[in-house]
Amino acid sequence: MTGTQPAPPGVDPVSHAARWSVLAGYGAIGAAMAAGQAPLGWWWATICAAAIVFYTLPVHAAPKDWGWRLWAAGTGYFGASLFWIVEPFFIEPERHGWMAPFALLLMAGGLALFWAAAGWLAARLGYGRWRLLALAGGLVALELLRGWIFTGFPWAMLGHVLVGTPVMQLAAFGGAGALSLLVLIVALLPVLGPTMPQRMGGVIASIVLMAGLWVWGTPQDDLPPPQDHVIRLAQPNAPQAEKWQGDNPQRFFNRLLDQTAAPADPTPALIVWPETAVPFFLEYAGDGLTLMAQAAHEHGPETQLAFGVQRYDGARYFNSLAVLDITAQVTQVYDKHHLVPFGEYVPLSEFLLGTGLAGFAAQVLSGYSAGPGPALLDMGPLGQALPLICYESIFPRHLRGTDRPDWVLQVTNDAWFGELTGPFQHLAQARLRAVEQGLPVLRAANTGVSAVIDARGGLVAELGMGETGFIDARLPSALPATVYARFGDIPVWGLVLIMLGAVMARRARRV
Repeated sequence: MTGTQPAPPGVDPVSHAARWSVLAGYGAIGAAMAAGQAPLGWWWATICAAAIVFYTLPVHAAPKDWGWRLWAAGTGYFGASLFWIVEPFFIEPERHGWMAPFALLLMAGGLALFWAAAGWLAARLGYGRWRLLALAGGLVALELLRGWIFTGFPWAMLGHVLVGTPVMQLAAFGGAGALSLLVLIVALLPVLGPTMPQRMGGVIASIVLMAGLWVWGTPQDDLPPPQDHVIRLAQPNAPQAEKWQGDNPQRFFNRLLDQTAAPADPTPALIVWPETAVPFFLEYAGDGLTLMAQAAHEHGPETQLAFGVQRYDGARYFNSLAVLDITAQVTQVYDKHHLVPFGEYVPLSEFLLGTGLAGFAAQVLSGYSAGPGPALLDMGPLGQALPLICYESIFPRHLRGTDRPDWVLQVTNDAWFGELTGPFQHLAQARLRAVEQGLPVLRAANTGVSAVIDARGGLVAELGMGETGFIDARLPSALPATVYARFGDIPVWGLVLIMLGAVMARRARRV
């Protein structure tokens, strides 16, 4: 790789008068990159838009200029990808609607700082067109760090655009980070060379790379047969704005009872209700648990029922998943441990206020306390299940925090996030977790999308958004532990460090 004629060090090739139009252009390109995210899934649009970003970056501009340009592109990307975050503010629009645009702008602009940091770092480390290679590595590194900093938010990673394509099988080796690196390399190759023949060669290389991985990842008949045990996933379809109004809690509860008792052949060994499915605290269920057990008993004495429920312990409140047997006894409870900051808890409240007062503050602010961490549920003949409640499924590390389970059970209430994009992006990440671990994922969602996902991320069965009903499906079998299940993000970090090291070595040789 050779650079073009260098500009004087630190010179910004864009005039001050044109800066805002340039930033607006990068914001529009970033928004186009979001078209690859679910539900559109236009992965090629993400790659093409990323290539435009690479191509238009002035290779000799000051690091701060790269930072601003990448911040603008990131703001457009995250703004378009995450506009579903405004939906909770319109559950009660007369009270909270005014906050929606500020929340979206702050979220998009804040996450774009990771892109800005990658741009600034790449311009500092690299020289000429080698800066572009540093940018690709830096973006992946900052994406991985985004899953940890301030408790993490690894949503809308660039690699997520490949979920649903055969190429997503690469995640079994390197997770979402490997997919993000692939997206950026495929976008970079056509623009990396300074001459047209080199760029045409890069286009061919990108096409060959994607085509090869597409063929390699195309599903083969190597999945083990599903188990004999049937699991029922109930979807009551309770819109969030209606869920707790008037007589609706009882109506939706009765709907779940009817779905539970509905005939089946063969009979289900387990019935799953979604997150916060019942209109009572676990400690004050009244005859609720008895009614639930009676409904499950319609299928036989061995049928269990897992359900999302709120519970409390002293001043502490928990978002939980409980397992019920046909005698109406709660046999196991799992408490959600990775909560949504400000949405489910007040950050640092226990540190600042102490445990008792923090629990009271959480109650007043409609929040929860965190459970102790990942845990397995012993589901008898169904094996060991790893429970995940809603938000927890976006963190790959939570699927590596216990002994290896036989399958993953996710309960969620995506009704908070509308019906356009958020629930479909959440489903895509559940599919990615299956590929990463080689484990089936069974997902019960309040308003959708409920799904049975096999160990390669395929959708065995699903119940769409806004539909009322249930899924009966045999439990898919697991694959052997994947490379990612054993090593996590270490392989991708190794590749990123090699890329950045090569860029730094190239710069050192020019000095």
